[in-house]
Amino acid sequence: MSAAFPPPAPTPPLAAPIRVALVEDNLHFQSEVVKSIRASADAVLVGIAGNCTEALAMLKQPAADVLLVDLGLPDGSGIEVIRAAPAAWPRCGIMVCTALGDESHVMRAIEAGASGYLLKDIGPENMLDEIRSLHAGGSPISPVIARQILTRFRDPAPAHAPQKVPEPGAALLSGREREVLELITKGFTAEEIAELLKVSRHTVLTYVRRIYGKLKVSSRAEAIYEAKQQGILAA
Repeated sequence: MSAAFPPPAPTPPLAAPIRVALVEDNLHFQSEVVKSIRASADAVLVGIAGNCTEALAMLKQPAADVLLVDLGLPDGSGIEVIRAAPAAWPRCGIMVCTALGDESHVMRAIEAGASGYLLKDIGPENMLDEIRSLHAGGSPISPVIARQILTRFRDPAPAHAPQKVPEPGAALLSGREREVLELITKGFTAEEIAELLKVSRHTVLTYVRRIYGKLKVSSRAEAIYEAKQQGILAA
């Protein structure tokens, strides 16, 4: 009598690819992230938006698993998108990827619903590993951002400390203009800002002129002072 062999174990089903949506207006960074996702075997790109308006419209489409959001967008802040995403895509993990690393943007993004916060110096070629980490339940955070958060909770501001309320003028600047202003404040030149944002020097100077016009100033020092007075920048 021949020996009976057990039937072969069923082949486990392949995991569905991670559905990724991207909100990014920097065409170079956008292109590199898209290239990385499309070259992977476990992720698929399901949507791209270049500004807040397009991103909010994208949230009406079938849900993604991971939403990558830049904060400095041409027509507003990516935080608007982060606030809207949980209601539209409740199971989607949200990760910020931006050049803005100040405490105000970090805390507002996390409070709005972001589970990860990466600075763009990570490089678009490394984004896929961070996407996988977020989808698996992690919270990818750039080391400098993690230190900020730890410092904030280790040394919280006194409960009686007055909270600065931004002036109405704070809403005048677009997300991209605020991003340029942040970099100006840190001492970067127009050429350096152009390189960081992957735009032309002419484009940076156009943003600078708009910032000066909206703040009614005529120099870098005046712009920084006025932005702090209006609550656009931390004093």
